[in-house]
Amino acid sequence: MTLTRSDLWSLEEYSEKRASFRMEVIAHKKNRELNLTANARLLFEDEMTVRYQIQEMLRIEKVFEAAGIQEELDTYNPLVPDGANWKATLMLEYNDIKVRKEVLAKLIGVEDQVWMQIADHQKIYAIADEDLERENDVKTSSVHFLRFELSEEMLKSAKSGANISTGCDHENLQTGNITLPLATVSSLLKDLYN
Repeated sequence: MTLTRSDLWSLEEYSEKRASFRMEVIAHKKNRELNLTANARLLFEDEMTVRYQIQEMLRIEKVFEAAGIQEELDTYNPLVPDGANWKATLMLEYNDIKVRKEVLAKLIGVEDQVWMQIADHQKIYAIADEDLERENDVKTSSVHFLRFELSEEMLKSAKSGANISTGCDHENLQTGNITLPLATVSSLLKDLYN
C-alpha cells in the first residue's frame, strides 16, 4: 500500500488525534520491534509506522503545503512493504558519543549482513539503504533501511506457519539465530499477500 495525502490528517486534525494515535502506534510497534543485541534493534515498518513517521515530520517541520507533504510521502513510502517483502529500520543505539563513534567504525557493512530466514529456506540478506549511501570509509550510520525480498516458496512457508528467524553475520555483530516471537510473526504475516 502506498500512502497518499488523503491518508494523512491535516496539522490541526493531527494535533487533536496525536496523543491517542501515538499510544496506538506504541502498542503496535511492540510486536514489530526486535532486539538483535542490546544495542542493535530492528523495527519492521508497515503502513501505520510509516504514517506515524510522516505525520510527525509534517508536525515538527510545520509542513502544510502540497509539495512539502508529497516530498515526505515520497521519502517514507518506500518503507511500506509491498506484499512480497518485509522492510525494517536497523537502529544501532549507543548513548555515549565516543563509544558510538568507535563501534560504528567497526560496523561498516553491517546492514548487508542482517538476514531473515523462513524454515529451512536459504537466508534472505537485506537489500540495504536503497534511498542513499549511509556509510563511508570511516564509519557506518546508526540508522539503515532494509528490505527482505521473499520468494513464492518462502511466502507459502511463512503463511503456513513456518518458523521465522533473523540475525546478523557481521564479524563485529554476530547474533546467531534469533527466532521471532509468535506475536511478531503474526504481525509480519499481515504484510504479505493474502
